[in-house]
Amino acid sequence: MEGDNGKIGLLQATSIAVGTMIGASIFSIFGLGATIAGHNLPLVFAASGVVALLVAYSYAIMGAKIISNAGPMEFILQAFGDSLMTGALSFLFWLSYVVSISLFAKGFAGYLLPLLDIGDTPMAKGSAEVMVVLAFMALNLAGSEKVGKAEFIIVLIKLTILGVFVVLGLSSVNPDWVVPQMDAAHLQKTLNGTAVFFLAYMGFGLVTNSSEHMKNPRKNVPRAIYLSIFVVSVVYVLVSVVAVGNLSIPDMVKAEDFALAEAAKPFLGHWGYLLVSVGALFSIASALNATLYGGANIAYALARDGELPEVFERKSWFRAPEGLYITAGLSLIFTLLLNLNGIASVTSAVVMLIYLFVLAAHYRLRGEVGGRKPVIVLAFVVLVAVFTALMHYLWQTNIASFWAIWITFGGSLVLEMIYRFSTGRELLVRELATVMRKIAKIRP
Repeated sequence: MEGDNGKIGLLQATSIAVGTMIGASIFSIFGLGATIAGHNLPLVFAASGVVALLVAYSYAIMGAKIISNAGPMEFILQAFGDSLMTGALSFLFWLSYVVSISLFAKGFAGYLLPLLDIGDTPMAKGSAEVMVVLAFMALNLAGSEKVGKAEFIIVLIKLTILGVFVVLGLSSVNPDWVVPQMDAAHLQKTLNGTAVFFLAYMGFGLVTNSSEHMKNPRKNVPRAIYLSIFVVSVVYVLVSVVAVGNLSIPDMVKAEDFALAEAAKPFLGHWGYLLVSVGALFSIASALNATLYGGANIAYALARDGELPEVFERKSWFRAPEGLYITAGLSLIFTLLLNLNGIASVTSAVVMLIYLFVLAAHYRLRGEVGGRKPVIVLAFVVLVAVFTALMHYLWQTNIASFWAIWITFGGSLVLEMIYRFSTGRELLVRELATVMRKIAKIRP
């Protein structure tokens, strides 16, 4: 491999994961969270963090040994080889990043325009969406080190804003409002909430998607994964305690997307709205930056291994990271032409499906990469339960999204079949020993 010049370190890798996880959702999900879990919302975030740690165990073990920007897809490929399912998952995995970027761009415009007192016209909104995607595409042209440094600064500002919210808000928390309710009905709500908000932790996998550009990946991949989940868990729990403790559940439900801003009013007044809006912009910006970086890395890595079209492999203008322009361009098309609210749940289900295959891959490769069998099995069982709870929740509340998820899974298999049979291109399966020894610099 090349030297460490231009590569990202532990703090930068951690920032990329934290920036994705603490994105726009933390400023807009508390109304939904109050609807689902009520006063048990802090407990939901704590439980979701535990589930994330169980899945992250396999990412950390395999990510330290199998260094590839394809991340989880490389793990799955090494365990199960080339197949229609592997190819379909590859397309789905990359597309989930493209759609996420589009969602972040729409969220950024949604917060920016009111803050600047600009009317929410199609022209203004579209211009803001294009501006933010192009700005971070330009940043990505500067290389991994610049992306990592920028992400660290943005995340630091974001965490500072949330820290101010927590520190100033804790003194006015109503203790009775943050005590978990443990009766059967509320425990069921807690399970539903865990299934939904577990997805708020799904950004930790981005660490493995930048491992080829990381200093000492064998040590820093696991460290960055665990550190990012710890930071995010603490932030989520503390922010939810302040939110639930300062605003009644009916008021949080009524406030919907701006529940966090409403929760800041008792101790910050009008400045609370400004604080939350600025924090949201930084959060969305960091999430978009990290996801664009990860999506471009995935596009190149999958094309290199034969799964995406060869155009992703070619060096782009100004020697940009491979796949960057196509990832950003397709994201802009999604952003400007589609309403992505319904697609968000489909994307979340895709990521959870990837997690299940990663756990199965770890179970199969544990003899080569290490790992404890009971932990892997426990994580798989827990994740199946969470996925089942998510499907049950969507069946009851959003039947269209429920069917869209299964149609997307089936459609990806059909598209992969058509692509593979029409091009004759197959996935390049590199020997596991070669991946572990040459890329991770492990001596035989």
